[in-house]
Amino acid sequence: MVPAPKIKGLYHYSFPCRDGEETRRFYEDLLGLPLVNCMTADKVPSTGEEKPYAHFFFEMADGSYMAFFDLGENEMPLPSPNTPAWVMHFAMEVESVEKVMQMKERLQAAGVKTTDVVDHDFINSIYFFDPNGLRLEITARTEEPGYLQKAADEAHAAMKAWTEKKAKIIAAKAGRTA
Repeated sequence: MVPAPKIKGLYHYSFPCRDGEETRRFYEDLLGLPLVNCMTADKVPSTGEEKPYAHFFFEMADGSYMAFFDLGENEMPLPSPNTPAWVMHFAMEVESVEKVMQMKERLQAAGVKTTDVVDHDFINSIYFFDPNGLRLEITARTEEPGYLQKAADEAHAAMKAWTEKKAKIIAAKAGRTA
């Protein structure tokens, strides 16, 4: 098998939106991510499908992007029917917990409901939804020296333990429904 090339980083994450201008106001005016590209087309290059759309990008400080598709239908993206709303989210990192608090205050002043700060032992985060129903996280790293290496060293064993626990959960559910 050909070796996998090293993935350099995130280029962009893309999500559908109801309205491009509403999304621009939220990401550029409220979150401070500048709109740096807006491409429009009537045909999808990767599939050949005839579908008018706008695809636009907001730049983060590291050069990666948050991107959206406005499909011109003014429809809210539908949530996944079998996934809790808290699972699918996009996390953006700021420099410090103080910056997390600053963003929380800014969002709440604009009428956006946020969680309190959640301490995950290695990051502190707030969570909220954008106008399209996408759950967002603003987070800052707080890990102690050595935390990430310890987590990496234990990751495969933790995944194996989870896989075994999951098999028992599924078997128990199957036994109740049989």
